[in-house]
Amino acid sequence: MKYLYYPGCSAESTGKAYDISTRTVMEKLGVELAELDDWNCCGATSYFSTREIDSFAIAARNLSIAQQQGDDDLCVICNACYTTLAKTNRYMAESAHVYEQVNGALNAVGRSYDGTKPVRHIMDVLINDVGLEAIESKVTRRLTGLKVAPYYGCQYSRPIGSFDDTEDPQTMDRFFEALGADVLTDFPAKLKCCGGMMMLTNADVALRLCHEILKSAKDMGADVIVAACPLCEMNMEGYQPRVNSAFGTDYNIPVMYFTQLAGLALGADPKQLGLGMQAVSCAPVLAAIPA
Repeated sequence: MKYLYYPGCSAESTGKAYDISTRTVMEKLGVELAELDDWNCCGATSYFSTREIDSFAIAARNLSIAQQQGDDDLCVICNACYTTLAKTNRYMAESAHVYEQVNGALNAVGRSYDGTKPVRHIMDVLINDVGLEAIESKVTRRLTGLKVAPYYGCQYSRPIGSFDDTEDPQTMDRFFEALGADVLTDFPAKLKCCGGMMMLTNADVALRLCHEILKSAKDMGADVIVAACPLCEMNMEGYQPRVNSAFGTDYNIPVMYFTQLAGLALGADPKQLGLGMQAVSCAPVLAAIPA
């Protein structure tokens, strides 16, 4: 089983642990990832509101490279990258204007794109291609008794996602149930926005949004929050001290990439999962997983 792999720019900086743990988990599951050659930033979702065609062209350059590099589907780990690349495909298929303008920009650098490269979220690949039964068979340390709050975030399945329900996604719940965890399936904040890039432009609002998510997880007795987006993970984990300062709270909740926790269940060493990069210690999580 092989896929082209688009890490995204966060996975080379603040979200490096996501990239490290993704490669480790996929290797454990016998999935080959071939990193996309000379990829560029997807442009992220906010750029669409200011320079739409430019945004499509930036994303389409990656898709053009993927189409040229092979027939394998393109696997993406960041929610925002997934949304941006999948949105580009949809708009190129539905709008002749977008198709022509994007290819006009690509032609200027000797490229073209027909809008048909399959873009897959990593969880889509794990659930629908690898399969829960096969994943469960590889588990060496079941997450028995660990209370896991799956945090999907606002762009995991909305607005483009086709592999899960847009308003009540369940794939991460099912995934961690297969790993033996006590999944908080009724986690009410699972789709709330973490504030995203507002942490740099309107921190008060972003901190309040993170506070609401962390409070919900704490109230439910979560041992750990798992995320599938580098920005979500950074906001909820790295900014916990600022949330505590702003709201008089004492949150110390581990926030992990879902691939990090999955990697532990699959027998990977913490160093292979980038767990030493966490701002909030994951020691309580490691101690809670049966040997």
